[in-house]
Amino acid sequence: MNLCALTFLIVIDAVVVGMDMLIKKYGQTNKGKKRLCLLTNAASPTKDPYDGTKEDQVNTIAEQMRAHGMKMDCIVVRVTQDLDVDKKILEENDYLLNAFSYKSSTKTVHVDSPTSLLGALRTRNISPVTIYRGDFEMSSKMKIKVWVYKKTSEEKFPTLKKYSDKAPPTDNFATHEIKVDYEYKSIEDPNKSVPPEQRIKGYRYGPQVVPISSAELEAFKFKPEKSVKLLGFTDDSNIMRHYYMRDVNIFIAEPGNTKAIVAVSALARALKEMNKVAIVRCVWRQGQGNAVVGVLTPNVSDKHHIPDSFYFNVLPFAEDIREFQFPSFSNLPSSMQPNEQQQEAADKLVQMLDLAPTGKEVLRPDLTPNPVLERFYHCLEVKSKQQDAAVPPLDETLRKITEPDPELISQNKAVIDEFHRCFELKENPKLKKSSRRLLKEKPTGSNEEGLGSGAVQAIDAIEYTSRVKVEKIGDLDPVQDFEAMMSRRDGTEWVNKAIQDMKNKIFDMVENSFEGDTYHKALECLVALRKGCILEQEPKQFNDFLHHLVKFCQEKDLKSFGEYLASHEITLISKKEAPDSEISEEDAKSFIVKREPKAEN
Repeated sequence: MNLCALTFLIVIDAVVVGMDMLIKKYGQTNKGKKRLCLLTNAASPTKDPYDGTKEDQVNTIAEQMRAHGMKMDCIVVRVTQDLDVDKKILEENDYLLNAFSYKSSTKTVHVDSPTSLLGALRTRNISPVTIYRGDFEMSSKMKIKVWVYKKTSEEKFPTLKKYSDKAPPTDNFATHEIKVDYEYKSIEDPNKSVPPEQRIKGYRYGPQVVPISSAELEAFKFKPEKSVKLLGFTDDSNIMRHYYMRDVNIFIAEPGNTKAIVAVSALARALKEMNKVAIVRCVWRQGQGNAVVGVLTPNVSDKHHIPDSFYFNVLPFAEDIREFQFPSFSNLPSSMQPNEQQQEAADKLVQMLDLAPTGKEVLRPDLTPNPVLERFYHCLEVKSKQQDAAVPPLDETLRKITEPDPELISQNKAVIDEFHRCFELKENPKLKKSSRRLLKEKPTGSNEEGLGSGAVQAIDAIEYTSRVKVEKIGDLDPVQDFEAMMSRRDGTEWVNKAIQDMKNKIFDMVENSFEGDTYHKALECLVALRKGCILEQEPKQFNDFLHHLVKFCQEKDLKSFGEYLASHEITLISKKEAPDSEISEEDAKSFIVKREPKAEN
């Protein structure tokens, strides 16, 4: 049927016919489970009814829907050609459809593509269930009645269970379930079963296993009282996006409680105005084995019939955070940063793939189905009709979710080609040893243009390319070992260990030197240590070490090494090089190791 040829009142008549069919089939039963789905473009002109106004007719139908416990999903499909219709017609029809939302349990969704239409057509609607009903304790004397619902929750992949077909086909009460029993045997006597009362759980604690009985385990458990308590407020900038954990809940005032609605609205608007968030401690139910700390973000409504609320996100504890240390991009040398042409090519690529250009948004989360689940249910439907059917190809609608839009890619081929040209990829063959770039350059902090033949070949510590997991700095190539340890990301301790080992290695080289034979290598290590500390934002460790090293040379009468350092003008790490440094650029330059005056005979 051509929807564009229908007047809007015929669409209203279709809703009436659908209501009548549900009432005749189910009567007064199944309240809340009767559901209508209205699919229209709502782009046709309307005509006045014989009796009353169009708005009166919509209100009457909405009241009847509410009286019979009916819900309706109204999906307005508008593609490009529908937008050429008179805007007054579209606005009037949208106003009438929105009246259903105000007067009945109706959800109106606008879609403009097959992908969003697939996401809007939901065969299963999950009814919201509260996870908490009770007091939101602002203080011992101030409490607000709130309800907490889940706002977003990950839809899990369906569980495929084992099924037994051994039951007789005539047995109508057969469950076809497969039960699995576990039997524990004694090591000393494999033929003897160990009863449950002789079994106990254990926790591996170092080399030993600590037995913990069920009674002890129950006593260990934290048993807080059911409550939601305010801990305090903080700036919303203090809560990083990556701190959010688990599902998102929504806090609303207790329905029908005017005082609670006003209190929640006042608090939400105050926090919104001051750019603040609330930190709360939550125990959703009595007997819950843990408490969570989360953040309440104000959600100020822009619709008069929807009250203000809060979004709740669980925050991590110290044990939940996984730190990943990496150098700041701003501290990389110019050779490791994009030039203007590369940056422009990257900017154009990002703009080309913008999913939310002005006035449009593609792949909206609330209208984008999970392609994995959709494909599973599609295959399940095919297999239910024919068990030996082949797996169907990926639907084109789902392909638009899982793959870039081919039309968009073809239209912007020049942008992609330019990006490829600016960032040419080359194969990096595996080497037995770490590939290093040896540059005859001055150490960082030097004011000399060149160091001549005696210059140190400074190791570029940026190129952490070692593929071997080095655990200590050896004597053969300490700089390479240092770079490899600094590049390890399988633990937070390796950076500090690499820095400390390199300090010890430099001290050993200087102290055990014979007529300066290890000074060159010690300086090479010192330069690598300096660059590594800049990259890992550890300027204090290097600055303290350099102070200590100079003092050590003075105390141990190692003036020759001091002069060697002075000739290469090693400086402290300044605040300009590393933001965490407490040393100004002037102080860093003034610390250049000075040559000791030679005593005259």
